[in-house]
Amino acid sequence: MSITPDLKHNIILTIYLTIADNFIAIVYALGIGISALMAIRKPSRYAVFMLLGFILLLFGFEYNKHILEGLKEQTINALITVQEHNTVRRLINIALVKAVPLLLPLGGWTLVFLGAYLFKKEKKTKTLHK
Repeated sequence: MSITPDLKHNIILTIYLTIADNFIAIVYALGIGISALMAIRKPSRYAVFMLLGFILLLFGFEYNKHILEGLKEQTINALITVQEHNTVRRLINIALVKAVPLLLPLGGWTLVFLGAYLFKKEKKTKTLHK
């Protein structure tokens, strides 16, 4: 089976656009993989903090990209059925559109940096005891 030049070009373009569109998610997934291997190889607090941090970062990325709009609409439709409630709509927007997208990356990076700090502290302690 031979691939025509236009199909070959479209395949390459599709792969490129998929990687470009999900580059951050791929980096976070690599962080999850590396920190999971670290936690399996030698269980430690820093590896678990980094693993949880990268999981939060990846979830935050996917939340913003795929979950947010559907969850917001579903929550609004479930809570506001007959009569309009602007306060409820505003609270949903604050919680789901403003707070969660801010808190997930903030929590994720906090855990990653805490894990890196603990890793550095442990390495420094080991070199002092040699």
